[in-house]
Amino acid sequence: MFRGFATISFYADDLAAARDWYTELLGRQPYFAFPAAPAVPAYLEFRIGDDEDELGFIDRKYAPPGAANAPGGAVMHWHVDDLAGTFEKLLAMGAAEYQPITSHADSDFTTASVVDPFGNVLGVMHNPHYLEMLEAREKATAPAAH
Repeated sequence: MFRGFATISFYADDLAAARDWYTELLGRQPYFAFPAAPAVPAYLEFRIGDDEDELGFIDRKYAPPGAANAPGGAVMHWHVDDLAGTFEKLLAMGAAEYQPITSHADSDFTTASVVDPFGNVLGVMHNPHYLEMLEAREKATAPAAH
């Protein structure tokens, strides 16, 4: 059975540029690179967010035969606390708008997405369900009051 999100992998023609761009965006260095420095990496990975989810980057030359290079397909949305601010930061860093900030129905679910400088679609969203699950998990693991 599906147990939860493990890793999302993006492709990039220039892994060093992708590493630098995402290091600036995320405020941290990748925790893993293969092969290790000083060699030019073929793969690198960041751990981010409340669950240390993995965001990996693969040199595009290792993409499966016939893999599409144009942005599109499924969009993985990351919950962010400040959707408008994050979206503006992404655009200011050179990402291109893919989907503008969009509210869904009459709910608090709001999404946006960009195409990063490497051709990957990066989704961000405000997701009340994510916050509810985070709060429930924190309550379940909090020490009992005496």
